[in-house]
Amino acid sequence: MSKRRGFTLIELLVVIAIIALLMAIMMPALQRVRGQAQKVTCQARLKQWGLMFKLYTDDHDGYFNEGWGVGETTLWMNALRPYYRDNWDMLLCPTATREMASLSDWGTFKAAVRTVATPGGGSHRYVFSYSINSWTNYMHAARGDRPEEWFWKRVTNTAAVNPTTGTTAGRQVSRNNIPVFADSTWHDAWPRHTDTPSPAMDAFGIGNQGTSGEMNHFAIDRHSGFVNFLFMDWSTRDVGLKECWTLKWHRSFDTNGPWTRAGGARAEDWPAWLRNYKEY
Repeated sequence: MSKRRGFTLIELLVVIAIIALLMAIMMPALQRVRGQAQKVTCQARLKQWGLMFKLYTDDHDGYFNEGWGVGETTLWMNALRPYYRDNWDMLLCPTATREMASLSDWGTFKAAVRTVATPGGGSHRYVFSYSINSWTNYMHAARGDRPEEWFWKRVTNTAAVNPTTGTTAGRQVSRNNIPVFADSTWHDAWPRHTDTPSPAMDAFGIGNQGTSGEMNHFAIDRHSGFVNFLFMDWSTRDVGLKECWTLKWHRSFDTNGPWTRAGGARAEDWPAWLRNYKEY
């Protein structure tokens, strides 16, 4: 009768090495699957935001929220609160749910935090990783060097504006190229076609960074070279990082500006972290 023999140390180490090798092979694939699932969930949330923005604009004669035209009480998270009904997950891209600890602790995959005044009095601490294109706001006057005529204000107002004269150019812009809401590092931004790309992925920062560079709130590598967007026709799609400079953010935005292929931008002109992504 033979005696049963257990594993030797060498055999056990071989088995462990094989398992480790299999895990190393599988982990990137699992991470890709997880990333794709988060991207799909993010797009689904933006689709729901499209319905909420449509309901809001239908209820307000086609106008978007006033935003900074009035103050904090009319920011999108307050204005649309009756529509998302305190479902706080709706304010978050699934890839960016962990709150920043302070204004210096921020990043592409962090949720920003801000306490703002609410319409009924008091304030609320909002946690978010989406932003409105603030050029959609129903502004009643210029805000500093942001001319009033550049704002879309309402969904039926799709005429482009001549940047030199400030008058309607007569050309109608397709609503599926006008951004409304998207992945972002802050809750509001006013992109311009002259905005220079961030030198590194997390170099721009959050909050009010002045009136330039604000494209970098949206041009973030949250979905493997893409950003999820909601457009004014209430459609959603992923947008290439460099493609952000080709969207019609405001009524005088040059979609053939210096950071587009039509405007002469070359791959080597972009910062290293963006250089290998598709040109637009």
